[in-house]
Amino acid sequence: MDQIHPYRALALALNPLAREGNRRGDAEFITPLLNAPGSRFLLVWRTGVMVLGLNEGQPTPLMIGPRTAAPYLESHAWAFLGLLEGEAVFALDLSPLDTAPDFGPDALFADLRRAGPLMQREQAAMLGHAKSLLHWREHTKFCSKCGAKLIVQKAGHVMHCDACATDHFPRTDAAVIMLVTDGERALLAQPRNLRRFSVFTTLAGFVEPGESLEEAVAREVFEETGVKVADVCYQASQPWPFPASIMLGFYAEALSEEITIDGNELQDARWFTRAQIRDHHAHGFNLPRRDSIARRLIEDWVAA
Repeated sequence: MDQIHPYRALALALNPLAREGNRRGDAEFITPLLNAPGSRFLLVWRTGVMVLGLNEGQPTPLMIGPRTAAPYLESHAWAFLGLLEGEAVFALDLSPLDTAPDFGPDALFADLRRAGPLMQREQAAMLGHAKSLLHWREHTKFCSKCGAKLIVQKAGHVMHCDACATDHFPRTDAAVIMLVTDGERALLAQPRNLRRFSVFTTLAGFVEPGESLEEAVAREVFEETGVKVADVCYQASQPWPFPASIMLGFYAEALSEEITIDGNELQDARWFTRAQIRDHHAHGFNLPRRDSIARRLIEDWVAA
């Protein structure tokens, strides 16, 4: 992890867990870990993750031990995430409970988008890992090929269909996110859902079947703003577990400047100079959240 370039050390990245992917199917390895004194369980309930200290502004993950987790393991989804300093870390989904369980006055289930930016980067990354994997488990209970109920295998990383022998694996939705520039200006857009916050941000969209990442960048920019681009250049990626995406960041050079916005998703789109972005509050707009790759793409271009 220490070898990763600082640019790529984005929020929700730098997961410290050794995933031990080749040992997930080894019951002799996994089963004892469920009861090992040093094992810990990260907790998810609905859209929240269990943390301590959020109200004080210094949240940390609440990681319960095997004895506390034992009553839930038989009837709730769990998954092995990996080893942290030699001890096992699991994810445990308590979403079927009607109300969030009480683990003490300082413990609460929080939105990771709120708690994550206040946490140590590695801790937020582990919670994002747990949240994404358990979201997939929650939405992958029946075989999409034949409709039969699926069986959990490989410590929560494979859902197997006995009826048609199909294996279902965790999925991550690939999305491109790009800052389009013409040398002196950057193209920023205001999504409809961010209008009330006056946020202008980079363009983004999901990669479609049969499409390269570069093609996805060009298509999304043209569909949303009518601007044509070239020289698409990859920069970095960021896990985005809301619910289960990977954001692939790019810069792209504009070949045209006239903007025709897609009224379905965007409220507005404009060209901004570096000076306007540096002094964005004075110009009546806000930038995307600081822990996002969108913000990093913008700030690095401004500083270039």
